[in-house]
Amino acid sequence: MTDLATRPAPPRAPLLRRAAPALLGCAAVRALGLAVLAVWSAARGKSAYTLLTARWDSLWYTRVADLGYGYEVRLPNGDVHSNLAFFPLLPWLERLLHAVLPLSYADAGFAVSLLASLAAACGIFAVADRVYGPRVGVCAALLWAVLPVGVVQWMAYSESLFTALAAWSLYALLTGRWITAGTLAALAGLTRPVGAAVVAAVWVAGVLSFARDRHAVRTPGARNRKHTPAPAPGASDATYAPAHTPGAQVSSGTSQVTPTTGDTKGNDVPTAPPASVGRRALGMAIAPLGAAGYVLWVGQRTGKGPLGYLDVQAGWRNGFDGGYAFARFVADKFTSFPSALAGAGLIVGVALLLWLYAAGVRRRQPVELLVYTGVVLALALCASSYFGSKPRLLIPAFPLLLPLACALARLRTSRSALVTAVLAAAAAVYGAFWLNGSGPP
Repeated sequence: MTDLATRPAPPRAPLLRRAAPALLGCAAVRALGLAVLAVWSAARGKSAYTLLTARWDSLWYTRVADLGYGYEVRLPNGDVHSNLAFFPLLPWLERLLHAVLPLSYADAGFAVSLLASLAAACGIFAVADRVYGPRVGVCAALLWAVLPVGVVQWMAYSESLFTALAAWSLYALLTGRWITAGTLAALAGLTRPVGAAVVAAVWVAGVLSFARDRHAVRTPGARNRKHTPAPAPGASDATYAPAHTPGAQVSSGTSQVTPTTGDTKGNDVPTAPPASVGRRALGMAIAPLGAAGYVLWVGQRTGKGPLGYLDVQAGWRNGFDGGYAFARFVADKFTSFPSALAGAGLIVGVALLLWLYAAGVRRRQPVELLVYTGVVLALALCASSYFGSKPRLLIPAFPLLLPLACALARLRTSRSALVTAVLAAAAAVYGAFWLNGSGPP
């Protein structure tokens, strides 16, 4: 029997260099959107910059940065809108930039969102590159940039900041950096309530890793029979057969195989080495500190204990009812025409989201991504908040785009570029129309 020689995997370019096309493309998409918004707003006698930095939630964040917590508005119907509903990381960053640079709080919010959107695009590329390869990574980042409500990514909102923290936390999980993953999850928990999705991903991944360790102790050799990821677009099933992965590193004279993932060009990417029990446990312990710390602080501040934050959200008519209010909202659309068309569109949109999630399950996406996406979807679709905000609440659910990115990556470069350009133009026009009309709440 001939021994297989050990061959190291070919060197890969640094992550930032591989992500450069994605970053340049995302910056171009946002610049196009900004240009269309500026022209559209000027034609209506409005300031595009004001629309991006001084409306809706942007004003609440800057008030927190300027005045701190405790500001509230009492509406004629008895509702109380308290700024305690807004998590503190974005206002903290606005205050920091205001202190060290000649920027207003609104300017600082815009700067944070601009930089965070690029960090988010890079993180999305990193995750998709890790799972499917760099071509899919570029397509995933671009698809995230051309979302119909992508204009929010450069508003002084917290969506871009949260998406960046979530994406890099998930990437840290995929590469075995548990303390980094937990720290970023804690920061995500200080950014938005949906930070719970990142915490859940860290905890589920941690529990499963401990379960695999326990199984490996009971079953000798189980450590060498790791799960092999789904094939990259265009790769044959045989390339990723669990029994033997061509291109994996094989030690001479032994049967030990180190599983690898593959990118769309056939390059091998070694899976993350197992982390120590202590580092995994520490990452899991850190992850919930941000969200739990803020929620408990709000409870102490309001004098209503751990449930005080829920009371604050109730003042905004926000809550979690399992989707009952959203279902009634959709059903009400069918009581007249043409609103019935909007109701049908909402049903199609929800069905598409669920289909994309099911596609991720079928493609055997890593459990970290599935857990994260599932929680983001549940919180967005099953909340009783203002229904016009649901599209932007789904902006952080970027793993839903991976099946579409795989399909786009299979096209010729010229065709994928044309598709992306058309989507970017449509998103720019829609974003300008949306922001000059009702816009995001």
